Amino acid sequence: MRQYLVLFITLLFFASQILAQAPKKETSAEIYHSIQKLNFLGKALYVAAHPDDENTRLISYLSNKVKANTAYLSLTRGDGGQNLIGPELRELLGVLRTQELLAARRVDGGQQFFSRANDFGYSKHPDETLKLWNKEEILGDVVQIIRAFKPDVIINRFDHRSPGSTHGHHTSSAMLSYEAFDLVNDPKAYPEQLTSTAVWQPKRLFFNTSWWFYGSRENFEKADKSAMMSMDVGVFYPTLGVSNNEIASWASSQHLCQGFGRITSRGSENEYIELLKGDLPKNKTNIFDGINTTWSRIEGGEAIGQLLTKVEADFDFKNPSKHLPQLLEAHKLINSLSDVHWKDIKLEEIENIIQGVAGLYLEASAETAITNPGNSTKVKIDVLNRSASMIRLKSVGLTEVDASLDQNIILENNKKHNFELDLNVPETTEFTSPYWLNEKGTLGIYKVANKSLIGKPETPRAFHANFVLNFDGYEITFQKPVVYKYARNDKGELYQPFEVLPEATARFDDKVVIFADGKPKQIAITVKAHKDNVKGDVQFSYSKGWTVDEETKPFEIAKKNDEQILLFTLTPPTNEDESYISPIIKIDDKQITKELVTIAYDHVPTQSVLLPAQAKVVRLNIQRLGEHIGYIMGAGDDVPTSLKQIGYNVVAVDPSTIQAGSLDKFDAVVVGIRGYNVVKELQFKQRFILDYVKDGGNLIVQYNTAGRWDKQFSNIAPYDLKLSRDRVTDENSGVKIVAKDHALMNFPNPITEKDFDGWVQERGLYFPSEWDDAFTPILSMKDQGESATEGSLLVAPYGQGNYIYTGLSFFRELPAGVSGAYKLFANMLSIGKENVKKTPAVKG
Repeated sequence: MRQYLVLFITLLFFASQILAQAPKKETSAEIYHSIQKLNFLGKALYVAAHPDDENTRLISYLSNKVKANTAYLSLTRGDGGQNLIGPELRELLGVLRTQELLAARRVDGGQQFFSRANDFGYSKHPDETLKLWNKEEILGDVVQIIRAFKPDVIINRFDHRSPGSTHGHHTSSAMLSYEAFDLVNDPKAYPEQLTSTAVWQPKRLFFNTSWWFYGSRENFEKADKSAMMSMDVGVFYPTLGVSNNEIASWASSQHLCQGFGRITSRGSENEYIELLKGDLPKNKTNIFDGINTTWSRIEGGEAIGQLLTKVEADFDFKNPSKHLPQLLEAHKLINSLSDVHWKDIKLEEIENIIQGVAGLYLEASAETAITNPGNSTKVKIDVLNRSASMIRLKSVGLTEVDASLDQNIILENNKKHNFELDLNVPETTEFTSPYWLNEKGTLGIYKVANKSLIGKPETPRAFHANFVLNFDGYEITFQKPVVYKYARNDKGELYQPFEVLPEATARFDDKVVIFADGKPKQIAITVKAHKDNVKGDVQFSYSKGWTVDEETKPFEIAKKNDEQILLFTLTPPTNEDESYISPIIKIDDKQITKELVTIAYDHVPTQSVLLPAQAKVVRLNIQRLGEHIGYIMGAGDDVPTSLKQIGYNVVAVDPSTIQAGSLDKFDAVVVGIRGYNVVKELQFKQRFILDYVKDGGNLIVQYNTAGRWDKQFSNIAPYDLKLSRDRVTDENSGVKIVAKDHALMNFPNPITEKDFDGWVQERGLYFPSEWDDAFTPILSMKDQGESATEGSLLVAPYGQGNYIYTGLSFFRELPAGVSGAYKLFANMLSIGKENVKKTPAVKG
């Protein structure tokens, strides 16, 4: 038994990756664990700013050791970060990181909440953060989430008392939580929320402190800990066969797009929390000390507690179904509680336990992964009782539609029953897509029209199946989401969400199209069918000054998931201009203006994201020299695609193939963002790369983070270069050209300070703070209230070539179609070629 449990839990991490949507099949140990949690009526809320900010050790400890109902409120979805595993950035990265957080909570047993705050990128001070977030709006979200969740204790990840010392989002999350602690019990604060929730007063507010906040372990040892509590979060769970910090490591490792995959840890490990508000517990190892967390905290709960305490004490691991009568009796009592809040929570918990002890398998799987409003599909119903208990299936039906079967059949032990229901999707059914992306928000806050969705991690599923089961005269309705189940030869059985999508969507493959002269370009619009036999027209929408050969073209696609490409010829205006184009699909009397983006990774459920279908078109007068560019990909960016837009032939360079002379065929070589951080092989190839420069090549190295490479490797540049955490986060901050006569500012494109207008998210990050005299700093910039830094763009001759290091955020600016960024990058690629004939970028 013990060996099986250890194996099962060890595989938990991997199972969460490939079975994220599969029905949960609990072992006896897990059922017992759930019963223990059922008997604990206390809540804890952990608050921070981003996905991966959460302390999974503490969340897992509170959920699995203390048995508290524990949740993490991440104010943002991490939209402003980087992505180490794929191309998703901005709002698409936010969708991916949302799912990684949900995957982490499936491992550590917590719940997940979000506010509407948008991660707009690094912020140096909470003043900036709260201004862009619209403080009162996000504070209201925090208040609403606390009122709905009703935590007894709240724990802040960051210190609200240290503005300006860390990421502004971090400090802001703590400041908002600190202020909300008192507001949630004030009926005058956000009174409109009280129609759907009620005032609430948490008992305690803590700050999850550590030696890191004190600067060193020595300082922390000396610190006054009279207001602190400590907990050993390295405890071992005998029934599960793992340590708490192992579970925490698996949970944290779900943040793969941020490079958080890690080795598990074991052994005693203390976490400290400092009291900020409320009373300090007498027992400084029990965060709930003095708070009633038994069934007696609610009216009518004592009898339930007596029943369930006996079930817990006498639990039969070999035959858990023997406890079904007591669990059913407890369900009746819970169902009669007047406290609706705890009633709903505990009904869901005990119904999951009842399913577990009875070995009930209840599933509703659609025959297709997607459907459309007005369309129909079959839903397969699977029902199986794997116990000797007398259970009768009364009926099964689908929510939101008139589709049900009255069966009234006895579910004999281990005899499966399969049925089919017709799901006729109403025309009014909303499309499946992240609810916070349905309308255009601002830089700092997402727009959510339906306020009841605020806090929810994802859009609720459109359709569920209700299974009405009779247990010896007592009926319980179990609800399951309709899913899509299929198999792949290389992976076996797989699950993914069942989606509702438009009949067709359209996209531009290039989200930015650069016109380097007045010549027209063919623009491809790809129409994808999401049903069989779809036909209609596509209208090409464009702005004044631009012209198109045909404004409307027909399409007809016979098979679902097939695509048809329509080619339009677009001619730019004479002068420089930036505009947007979009396709409008017309099918009968419907117009569709959406693009479907599918996010698919093994460790999270497949996501369907509907975004406005559009592309930016830029008429740009740009000159360039050289043709062939080698690109060494780092953590992942779309710069190569952008360079192809202005006529360069970009070749991906496999680091393993770099040898003496292998790079000589390129006019310039570019290293992608964080290349030296994530591509370990580069440290062994660096001598060949620098020899390429010495022999006359141009090398452009984009930003890296300091020290995140082998300690023995330090020569990312041919001269001394010390990276720092310096950055300029305000994309509108002033830029001063300090080397006005340098070729980078003049050839082949004149660069002025106006070329830094219209940048997005930031100027740049991780600028060098010290460099050898061989380097020439080109630019000076700063955020408000800070000293100027000149490390954003450095160039040095080396041998016959040139080495350029830049922390400027070209990986954001080029895909966003920022004209000045294109001109500056073309100059960087052209350096040293002043005597070579200029080449206009005319291909397209």
